[in-house]
Amino acid sequence: MLQVNDKAPLWEGVDQNDDRVSLGRLLEKGKKVVLYFYPKDSTPGCTAEACSLRDGHSDLIKQGYTVVGVSPDSTASHRKFIEKQSLPFTLIADTDHSIAEAYGVWGLKKFMGREYMGILRATFIINTEGIIEKVFENVDTKNHYQQIINK
Repeated sequence: MLQVNDKAPLWEGVDQNDDRVSLGRLLEKGKKVVLYFYPKDSTPGCTAEACSLRDGHSDLIKQGYTVVGVSPDSTASHRKFIEKQSLPFTLIADTDHSIAEAYGVWGLKKFMGREYMGILRATFIINTEGIIEKVFENVDTKNHYQQIINK
C-alpha cells in the first residue's frame, strides 16, 4: 500500500455516468482529492462510509477537496447506489481493479473462513501536487468524514 509522501499514481476511469475521469485532470483544476476505496456498493459498511462522506461533503468542498470513490462495481451499480443514497460525488467503476492495484489496496481478504481477492478499504488524501498527504487504513465507516476533517 502506498504511504504518506508517495506520489499518487495517475489513473483514469469511468464514472457512474460512463464519463472518463482522471486524477491528472482533477489535479490540473487545482483540486485536492479524497480518493476512497471500498469493497461493494449497497453493503452496510460501504453505505455507512458513503453516507458519512455525503453528510460532510459541503465541509470537504469548503476545504478544497473533491471526493472520488472507487470499487470494482459496474457503472450501473454505482448509479443505483448514488440514487438510493443521494451521493453528491463521483464513483469510479474499477472493474479490472487496476486502480486498486496501483494503490496497493487489491489484496487477500478473509470472510467466514473463506479467502478471496478484493478491495482493502482505505482512503488516500492527495494534495494539489499529486502527493499523498494522509492514508487511512483503519476507516471508521460511520465517522469517516470526521476522520478526514480531523486529519
